[in-house]
Amino acid sequence: MKAGKRPRTLLWQIYPAFFAITLMVVISAGWYFMSVLKNYQDADYLDSLQARAALLEPQVEEELRRANYARLQQLSVRAGEQTNTRVTIITPEGTVVAESHEDPARLENHALRPEMATALKGEDGVSQRYSRSVSKNMLYFARPIRVESGEIIGVVRTAIATDRIDERIAAVGQRLISGGVAVLLLVALLCLVVSRRITRPIEQIRLEAQRYASGNLQRRVHVKGSSEIRDLARTLNKMAHQLNERIRIIDKQRSEQDAVLASMVEGVLAVDVDENILRINPAAARLFEAETDDAQGRSVQEVVRRAELLEFVRTALQSDTVLEDDIVMFSGGKEISLQVHGTPLLDQDGMTIGVLIVFNDMTRLRRLERMRQDFVANVSHELKTPITAIKGFIETLLDGALDDRKESEHFLHIVERQVERLNVIIEDLMSLSRIEQSEGRNRFEFDLEPLAPVVNEVINNCSMLAGQSNITLNNTCTTDLSAPVNAPLLEQALTNLVDNAIKYSRPGSDVSVTCYSEDGFAVIAVSDTGCGIEEEHLPRLFERFYRVDKARSRKCGGSGLGLAIVKHIVQIHQGHVDVKSVPGQGSTFTLQIPLQYKA
Repeated sequence: MKAGKRPRTLLWQIYPAFFAITLMVVISAGWYFMSVLKNYQDADYLDSLQARAALLEPQVEEELRRANYARLQQLSVRAGEQTNTRVTIITPEGTVVAESHEDPARLENHALRPEMATALKGEDGVSQRYSRSVSKNMLYFARPIRVESGEIIGVVRTAIATDRIDERIAAVGQRLISGGVAVLLLVALLCLVVSRRITRPIEQIRLEAQRYASGNLQRRVHVKGSSEIRDLARTLNKMAHQLNERIRIIDKQRSEQDAVLASMVEGVLAVDVDENILRINPAAARLFEAETDDAQGRSVQEVVRRAELLEFVRTALQSDTVLEDDIVMFSGGKEISLQVHGTPLLDQDGMTIGVLIVFNDMTRLRRLERMRQDFVANVSHELKTPITAIKGFIETLLDGALDDRKESEHFLHIVERQVERLNVIIEDLMSLSRIEQSEGRNRFEFDLEPLAPVVNEVINNCSMLAGQSNITLNNTCTTDLSAPVNAPLLEQALTNLVDNAIKYSRPGSDVSVTCYSEDGFAVIAVSDTGCGIEEEHLPRLFERFYRVDKARSRKCGGSGLGLAIVKHIVQIHQGHVDVKSVPGQGSTFTLQIPLQYKA
């Protein structure tokens, strides 16, 4: 369609189609009727010629036997005048011996005429062609004349001009054309009426749809027509009702959302892909010392004047995953620790339209965390010296300082085991303290190293403990998987996991370590088939001193700090740790370390 040209209405799309179909049907029917009529007329005339030839056959046979050609001529002329038929009789050689409309002597040999040639072969011959003798289109029928022996002694041919057939067909055709024109006029009127009955309710529906598009959703469509048109009207009314309800719900949800955002303690900031602020709640506005209404629609650089936060916004806009970071900023002369979450904003087609950033004020929690870390470090250092002295004193006693050697040794062995357990706790406390104090300060060096040697070293370190419990250690790590890691720290974390898996597995079972890459992470999984862990314990499993089964943990010699150390080591690697467990079937601890470390 050319630009600017208005499309045709539905009426003038349906009506010409109806009329064209009707016209083709009428023309096709007329042509078919004329063809059938002509074939019927030809067949009728042919039957008439066959009957006339059959009537002449006995007389022609008798005269041919006698070779009485004069009598044959008289017979042909009389028959031709009475029946208005051209009669021709020839001998087997093709010589014309009698002709109703011409002098036989003047006619050429007819043996090669199509109908004559067929009759001379013993079959009835039929032909329709132009005759130069009478200057007309003729229909010919030729029948062979046989004697008792079957010998052909001649051919009698009857013929009639087809002009009468054409004249009759032409007359019928004229009447047919007149009737067809009348039918077409009547059908054209009926098509117009039917088309208008079809398009009128559709036009009403179109007008109502335009009102709906303009926002008037209260009106309803009432039309008469076919069941499909009525169903369409009912569907449109239902759509308008649902759309009106959804708009009402959206308005209500918007009001509720505004109320929720206004009452949130956490700061919420929504930014589009052009770094313009879409939404900001009062908590975030207070954090950035801005006004809520004034901030919306402005560039984030105009409102958030913190380099760390602006960098986080840019990073979150470029990422398609949830980001989390801890940022320290100063506001009102005070240091504020923020936990920042960045989540992509997606439209209904799944396209990123911005990012949603949530700010959690973690200042008090961070202060308490530092106090706890300092406490653990101080207590660990204070306990290390006396416990070492006690351990040395007991070793001296075990060398024979006590009189009752048997009883003393039994007692001292118990003391030694308790001291060893305290020593393990202190060692883990010191290790956890060192990790927590160094976490986030870039005190660890990370190198791109293959993970297989680290896992192999862990397997070697734990093989003796596994052998004592008749447990098989399986290593299925790929040799080509590398990641930026601190090898000693990663080895410590994996050793804790494998050690726990061995302690909590049944004798004769397997412990497996698997490495692979997935979605930009190096994944290390430690699986066992031990007692498993109840689901209610999983959320707190990585807390310090948290024990699922305290009696068994103490019996196995655990300090309660191993999994906490694992969690902090993985966090230092900018990764995360997860656990899946089924009671009675075993547990799987999974470490995910990014393949690219961000300094």
